[in-house]
Amino acid sequence: MRISQVEGRPRKIKFNGQNLEKVKQFCYLGSLVTEDGRSCREVRRRIALGKEAFNKKKDLMQKSLSLHLRKRMVKVFVWSVVLYGSETWTLQKEDIWRFEASEMWIWRHMMKVSWTEHKTNEEVLIMVDS
Repeated sequence: MRISQVEGRPRKIKFNGQNLEKVKQFCYLGSLVTEDGRSCREVRRRIALGKEAFNKKKDLMQKSLSLHLRKRMVKVFVWSVVLYGSETWTLQKEDIWRFEASEMWIWRHMMKVSWTEHKTNEEVLIMVDS
């Protein structure tokens, strides 16, 4: 893959006498690398993996364990998955908004706060004391 924003004439790269295939994205060491060099697809993918990790442990996260323990479990089981490889990301405002929205999704589900209760994000954050 060639990472560039400027399209020029296609270049052919040979390795051991064979042409290498040009791809638009690939997964390398668990992170999605795209030809435009942006991180938005990886951010979306990581958030989805974090929600999946939360749902796998949902029964533990919503039980009557102490709030401190549940918050530590979120940090271990969810945020470690979401933020894997984040050191290499170039974040846009939209990506930051997605992270904030996913954080609120996690806290609301952990605290069993339904959208029908009309609680603000600030109220939920006070509930989890974050």
